[in-house]
Amino acid sequence: MYAVGEQDDHDDIFPVIEYGGAEGCWEAPGDLERRLYKLSQVEESYTYLRTLAENGVYHPVPIEQANRNPAERQPLTSRITGSDGVPRTITQVYTDGLLPRPHPYVVFEFITLGTLAHILPPEVDVLVVNAATPCQEMFQVDDEEREVWADLHEELFDPQVLTDRLVTRRTGAPEPGPLLHGLACGAHLCYGNGDPWNTLDWHGAGYSAEVERLEESWGVSSREDWLETQQRLLECEVSPWFWDFVLGARQALDRERGASGGRGPVDAGLWRDCVEATLRRAVEAPEGPEFEQFLGEMREMVGKILRYEARFRADGLLGSDEVVRTVAAWDLGRASKMARWGRGARYATRAEMYDALERVSAGVRSSYRSWAEFSAAYVMGRCLHFDEERFGEWYTEVLEAHHALLRAPGSPWNTVPFQLPG
Repeated sequence: MYAVGEQDDHDDIFPVIEYGGAEGCWEAPGDLERRLYKLSQVEESYTYLRTLAENGVYHPVPIEQANRNPAERQPLTSRITGSDGVPRTITQVYTDGLLPRPHPYVVFEFITLGTLAHILPPEVDVLVVNAATPCQEMFQVDDEEREVWADLHEELFDPQVLTDRLVTRRTGAPEPGPLLHGLACGAHLCYGNGDPWNTLDWHGAGYSAEVERLEESWGVSSREDWLETQQRLLECEVSPWFWDFVLGARQALDRERGASGGRGPVDAGLWRDCVEATLRRAVEAPEGPEFEQFLGEMREMVGKILRYEARFRADGLLGSDEVVRTVAAWDLGRASKMARWGRGARYATRAEMYDALERVSAGVRSSYRSWAEFSAAYVMGRCLHFDEERFGEWYTEVLEAHHALLRAPGSPWNTVPFQLPG
């Protein structure tokens, strides 16, 4: 892992922001930082603290000391002498929008204000929030203050509020092009997780949480695992091959019918027969109960797809005469986030993340004609994977994301052209 990190070694351990101090010279990276800046300007320190309690913060820690359990961490501290000549021990935390580009040896861990109150070493005198930025604030640390933090956490922190929302960075995003387009392809997951969709400086839910996410959800626990999974997603080999096989049979029938002047939807029975006949021709020695059972499942897949498409039309995911042509979007959309997850877990170099995002962009643009078509295909893949025709949360949550991303003026799908020039 460290060999990978060394390729991206740099000195930006903490945020460095040039700011002249004049009104309007600094553009906050996100809504949270904008609010904190305004509060710091009017010296509303208690409201500032309440805002931190609602959102949580990130604290730096050497990578070898990183731990998913906050109680096992040792926050970085430093000793300074104030203008009054009194030496004090300080620790620094930052909000999400101000985190620097990932460093190979120092990582940032997410922590709530309440948990921070419990784990800060007793010798810490001052908490510095967003140090050396225009929205810096300092808080004295004593027993009474720690109790205030704990109480505010109990009152205000709700992790659900931080999900299912569109978050866009105003600064630091790549210029329009394949990289930005590739980031936009991961918008479903960014919306669901409440992550900024357009940042390349990925910290996600904090270093240890990113490592845990990959291991628990994907079985990825090393750089080699990440490289393999990222490649399989980019080649659309994670989803079952027969999803696109069944969809491809309908397209083949549609082309044949179009050549003979036919119109209207493909007949479901003809589609099922085409799937079965093609499989019988393609499979060597297609005999036995297991193969016959598989054929039956593939014929039923036709019905499942048709029922999902009917629901999609009713819910505004598809137009009256539209169908899903390929579910490549399901793997490619996740590949967009896998590139960032790998970077956050320090399994991927920056160059590898960039390359993966550009390949995602190329794959999506070659498979679809619009963000709406891409999104409907992504939803179909997610439903085939998880939903089992229950139309439960696996469907309703991503349906909400689809509509929000298509309607919000600041959404990537309304600010990033689907097709790129050239």
